[in-house]
Amino acid sequence: MTDDRLKSLGKTMVPPPSAHARQAAHDAAMAAFEAAQERAADEKESHPNQGSSIGARLRSITSRWKGPWTMELRYGLGAAVAAVLFVPLGWQLLNQTALTPPALPQPELGTAQSGTVPVAEPAPTPDDAARRSEADAEVRESVVAAEELAVAPAPMSTASQTLQPLSGIAPSSNDGFAQVPSIGDRFTAFEDNGVTLTAEQPVSTFSVDVDTASYAYVRRALEMGQVPPPEAIRVEELINYFSYDYPVPAPGGAPFAPSVTVTSSPWDADNRLVHIGIRGEALEVSAVPPANLVLLIDMSGSMDAPDKLPLLKRSLGLLVNEMGPEDTLSIVTYAGQAGVALEPTSGGDKAAIMAAIESLVPGGSTAGAAGIEEAYRLARSAFIQDGTNRVLLATDGDFNVGLSDPDGLEDFIAEKRDDGIFLSVLGFGMGNYNDAAMQALAQAGNGTAAYIDDFAEARKVLVEEMGATLVTIAKDVKIQVEFNPATVAEYRLIGYETRTLAREDFNNDRVDAGDVGAGHTVTAIYEITPVGAPGSVDPLRYGEDEPGVGNAGDELGYLKIRYKEPDSDVSELIETPIRPGLAEASADTAFASAVAAFGQKLKGSDALHAMSWDEIRALADTGRGADPTGRRAEFIGLIGLAESLTQ
Repeated sequence: MTDDRLKSLGKTMVPPPSAHARQAAHDAAMAAFEAAQERAADEKESHPNQGSSIGARLRSITSRWKGPWTMELRYGLGAAVAAVLFVPLGWQLLNQTALTPPALPQPELGTAQSGTVPVAEPAPTPDDAARRSEADAEVRESVVAAEELAVAPAPMSTASQTLQPLSGIAPSSNDGFAQVPSIGDRFTAFEDNGVTLTAEQPVSTFSVDVDTASYAYVRRALEMGQVPPPEAIRVEELINYFSYDYPVPAPGGAPFAPSVTVTSSPWDADNRLVHIGIRGEALEVSAVPPANLVLLIDMSGSMDAPDKLPLLKRSLGLLVNEMGPEDTLSIVTYAGQAGVALEPTSGGDKAAIMAAIESLVPGGSTAGAAGIEEAYRLARSAFIQDGTNRVLLATDGDFNVGLSDPDGLEDFIAEKRDDGIFLSVLGFGMGNYNDAAMQALAQAGNGTAAYIDDFAEARKVLVEEMGATLVTIAKDVKIQVEFNPATVAEYRLIGYETRTLAREDFNNDRVDAGDVGAGHTVTAIYEITPVGAPGSVDPLRYGEDEPGVGNAGDELGYLKIRYKEPDSDVSELIETPIRPGLAEASADTAFASAVAAFGQKLKGSDALHAMSWDEIRALADTGRGADPTGRRAEFIGLIGLAESLTQ
């Protein structure tokens, strides 16, 4: 074709479009598209994707770190789009009644329907423009309402506006301040010790308690801005979290010597506090016997949290660092079923031990009973005669599989205790923390229960106090006090509600009680009302004419302590009178009194109603002393947190 011909064609008028040709082209394109879809479906059936599910497929072809964040990003964008598109519609439907359904917008004239050929749209009329303007305004109002709904709190009823604690937190039954929500943490419920009339019941008996789990749990709750539930606050464990400078027992004699001090009550000027303290003899490093330890580690899915298994693994590094070649360590894990992660290994082979610890990965349910049986089997296989043989159970206490008979498990642990293998418990985490089970197992195993909420607490339990945790110097330690009705009208034991014993249990060597480790200090405090002072309970009209006849002089009472040597089944007895002399509070007695006041006030006790937080803080500051570890200063800081949360 010549150039002139091309130029002439350029001047030719283009014919109008043919509706028939356009329809034919559209039909041909749709037919080609459907054919391509059928070929793709056939190919997919003949070559299926590998993997069992979309989720598994995705994780198998992408790196572990990339998969979660990319999917989370998609979910986030999808949620944002859904909020803009569907929340306005949901909000509109919510505000409509069943009798007046919402008026749905009608499709605009000339709108193309799916699967049809688009046709020319007529020019808009003034009425059409008005309708579109109204529709646009409604859309804008819906979007604004959705945005306000996303950021504004849900409307409250009039009744619920009187008290709005933190989200998910129930009000206290005592004072109405916010408490830790019942998110699965379980504690043994108990009633606080009440006031007892000496003339009616002059004898008080209980088992010692050297556990510290309650204090660490209370501290963590307060630092999270929440008040712990009353059943989580065991006042004796708060007091015994701290060490006190009680007299050291004489060499070659009893493993501890009692110390008794009587001071004024800081919260009731008419009353007195009787402080009873014992301090276990400390052992030189060279005298510490070799240890055979079995770590029984909870590997269930509930342990997959930063404050659980990862913290546990870091904490165990501290313990391994303290072990020597003469010590032995084994590791048993349980999750679904028990398994041996490390056979008995010398403490000198730290690389092998740490490699086994670092390889631990959580997953599965919790078959705790099977794990405990396996742990005791390993402990028996590596048993050290005249040494320390102990199972250390590390868990959040979530025994949900394989523990159909808790009493039977406790009996099993008690039986192994009689064979010389003890059990201690290390608790971790919040959310399904089972303090009740941990306390029961530790008591059955002649061991201690500690709660590790951070790395500093791990160092305290596994390094500073490991001698006391591992080396028992006295077992089945019981305390009994007989108060003199001639001088003491009423008394009240502060704490130890879960450790009380019957009067006849004191002389019964078959009754189990708490144990004292090397260097342990134990403190018990009674609040007493002297005869003649205003009391809480009226005396009996028809009581004895001379209630104090037959008692020794002006003594306040008589203290008796029973204990067994670690390898003996027969108890020994320590006795001493409680003299009435009023002593000036030392730093230790002042601080112990402040901790006792703190625990009672935090629980909402009526006995501490008249004592303010400022007074408790001043008392604690008086007893702070040298405080080389800084723990007493930390406690004073907790007083401020408790005050701010309970106002």
